[in-house]
Amino acid sequence: MPRPLRIGAVMYDPKVSVIWEIIRDFLDSRVCPTDVSFYSNYEDQVSALLDQSIDIAWNSPLAWLDAQRRSRGTCRAIAMRDTDRDRASYFIARRDDAITKMTDLRGKTVALGAIDSPQARLIPLSQLRQEGLDPEADLTIRRFDVLVGKHGDHIGGEREAFECLRNGEASASVMLDLNWEAWTADGTVDSNRYQIIGQTQRFDHCVFTVRQDIDPAAERQWLDALFAMRYDNPAHREMMDLEGLKEWLPGRTTGFDALSVAVITEQFFERPAPA
Repeated sequence: MPRPLRIGAVMYDPKVSVIWEIIRDFLDSRVCPTDVSFYSNYEDQVSALLDQSIDIAWNSPLAWLDAQRRSRGTCRAIAMRDTDRDRASYFIARRDDAITKMTDLRGKTVALGAIDSPQARLIPLSQLRQEGLDPEADLTIRRFDVLVGKHGDHIGGEREAFECLRNGEASASVMLDLNWEAWTADGTVDSNRYQIIGQTQRFDHCVFTVRQDIDPAAERQWLDALFAMRYDNPAHREMMDLEGLKEWLPGRTTGFDALSVAVITEQFFERPAPA
């Protein structure tokens, strides 16, 4: 029997262990043995991938860029969720305010998520610059550093940023499009009181990342098993609902341009690592 493929995942929420228990059991049933190692942050997970402690990393978009940076462009993106493609972040303001477009934010306070969140800080900052606003000179930025190291893979920073807006301490906040949809549906955000005044460029999110030296046959077997999961199968649906997808798709790298620009503009990798 071949040795199990070693997968890395960041524990951003207790449900992560449930998700991976289901995935591992399914892969084992497809004669594709898999071990899962959990990490408290993406920086350690990228290191584990590059030092061969794991074979595949379930990476955030920022961790994908970090892996490419540290491997000199030799890693590959092999799979992602259907919901990882073509995402956007929204700038939200109160309807009873005089702010209806991005340029109205000049001189105002904008609430963002954690320092290492692609969707709630890095890409939005880049978008503000493209709108002609200098975050340092033209705005006051409120940042909510919830679970730093987990790259915004949780609602914490975005939720606190919205609470800052709701409490009147900011004129706008930023949230992922999927969070806007979920929160307006469940009543967390009242769409009669709040509106979208702008959005970022489209971008892709998480991606399974491998080194160039992974065994091609083992990779193919693992991907064939992963892609065999079906949302219409009740045995798979629980995990897919928890992980927020209806279909696994091949990985692609065309959706990381906006974040690539943002990390350069904000000099993210040149500054000290977030605490």
